[in-house]
Amino acid sequence: MAERLDVLEMNTLALLEASYRSISAMASLAGTGHEHGVRFGGIDPEEIVGAPGAQDLLGLHRLVELVDERTWDTIFVDLPATADALRTLALPDLLCGYLERLWPQHDRVVAGTGTDPRLTVLVAVMERVLADADAVRELLFDHRRTTATIVLTPDSVGVAEARRTMSAAALMGLPVGEVIVNKVLPELNSSSIGLVGVHPAVFWFESWREAQQACLADVEQLAQDCSLLIVEQSAEEPVGLASLGALETRVGVVTISNQAGSNQAGSNQAGGTGAARQFEKPVVAHESGSGLESVYTMTMRLPVVDPSTVSLGRVEDDVIIGADGTRKRVRLASVLRRCVVLGAEFESGNLVVRFRPDPALWPA
Repeated sequence: MAERLDVLEMNTLALLEASYRSISAMASLAGTGHEHGVRFGGIDPEEIVGAPGAQDLLGLHRLVELVDERTWDTIFVDLPATADALRTLALPDLLCGYLERLWPQHDRVVAGTGTDPRLTVLVAVMERVLADADAVRELLFDHRRTTATIVLTPDSVGVAEARRTMSAAALMGLPVGEVIVNKVLPELNSSSIGLVGVHPAVFWFESWREAQQACLADVEQLAQDCSLLIVEQSAEEPVGLASLGALETRVGVVTISNQAGSNQAGSNQAGGTGAARQFEKPVVAHESGSGLESVYTMTMRLPVVDPSTVSLGRVEDDVIIGADGTRKRVRLASVLRRCVVLGAEFESGNLVVRFRPDPALWPA
């Protein structure tokens, strides 16, 4: 292995087995001789064939542990294809949100301090799972430590998928630091053209390259305030450190900045700095009026979403924002929880929701 470079292939099934053993040990402490209900000891850890959501969450938590070890300056995580990656990254937030709604913390505390040892163990297990998920969520969305890199190919499908991914990142609050365009055809030099003359392969090559260049123009607009890296197509698959080192010479870096509407600076996970498009929490402001006639706004910056896909709903003290097939639950500020929604508009990459005080909840 290269100096100061370690590579780890994570075995999430082994992590699942270890976690199951731990839960089984905790459950055995609460054994009361009761013959009904869940028996964790009825299944051996080696029998488990997989639990995708649990495995993904355990893998993410293992990353938190690796970061906390502070052995490495930077940790790069290779995630699966974008749809699977987004589901994986959304797991901690979904788990914490739904468990808290189904069984709020104050109810868990009451149950955990009762006389039933099984409930005490169940609460302890849930608190451990929630603590692990919260640690993952804190790392993923900490703009000082974590950034995301979007990798795409220079074609219409690749650009459309990258746009949807960056839209989802906007809703999730995940900062995007780099956009990498892979397999870009290089420009033919005059000597190469002279060797092949007007061979049909030249026209095929140039037509593909022209289409790619047109896509690159769209990518430049998409990658505002990010580092844009162009990786040329190699003659053979780059496998091994030597091939990857040679690939470095064929990588072009383009930095694009739009100072009019961006938040600059970010950092890679576990160290290092670089530009990153950041999506901050919604901004709440008093727009006009006073008392029951006041109008408040909540503004959320969503610069890459398709406006035609934006949806908005309210559930209790939260708003649910949807765009490009992704939904995000956002907790309202305290002042807005006592208000009703007047309406919303989306303009220039900003979602603005207006509120007015609810007479039934607003103090006289």
